[in-house]
Amino acid sequence: MRIVLVGPPGAGKGTQAAFLAENLSIPHISTGDLFRANISRQTELGKLAKSYMDAGNLVPDEVTIAMAKDRMEQPDAQGGFLLDGFPRNVQQAVALDEMLKAEGMKLDAILDLEVPEDEVVKRIAGRRVCRNDSAHVFHVSYKPAKQDGVCDICGGELYQRDDDSEETVRKRLEVYHTQTEPIIDYYKAQGLVVTISALGKVDEVTARAMQVLDQRTGDK
Repeated sequence: MRIVLVGPPGAGKGTQAAFLAENLSIPHISTGDLFRANISRQTELGKLAKSYMDAGNLVPDEVTIAMAKDRMEQPDAQGGFLLDGFPRNVQQAVALDEMLKAEGMKLDAILDLEVPEDEVVKRIAGRRVCRNDSAHVFHVSYKPAKQDGVCDICGGELYQRDDDSEETVRKRLEVYHTQTEPIIDYYKAQGLVVTISALGKVDEVTARAMQVLDQRTGDK
């Protein structure tokens, strides 16, 4: 299957992408991983992307599109893939359609993870990270530390990252609504969008997603 995963920040896209890709035996292709890999390997695209990032500018769509195209042409992606973070806007969605059409392929589904905005803010703004080890993550509501402000694992100080503040989260949601959400309407016109609730436990959300994807495959 060739799937695009969409949803607002805090919807759990990264977590669900990993589980779904494993269940479907297809590679999980995220833009974050693409940028890190290309920059680490010092590819021409990586160097170009880094030059924009170092200057504090957004990486142009054509660079992101070229990275995605290169990754989707790798042998492990020939039988399908799950895209996470790409396409990020309608221009990228059109470019993706054109890329696939040139190869005689098309997308099978756009999986839209739906989460109420207040829940997104609660999920992200409630995160607390250990200053000693960023892998130690807690949540004031869902995974509270035994002692307020103190990491259960190493005793380090727990703090809220600047990009997890409610103000920043709401700004990120505005960007999502303005730039990324329009691709849902773009793909709805093609009959590709399936929407599921991303509320509940991780395995419950995965089960919902697998059910609608299996149903979509069966309907074809």
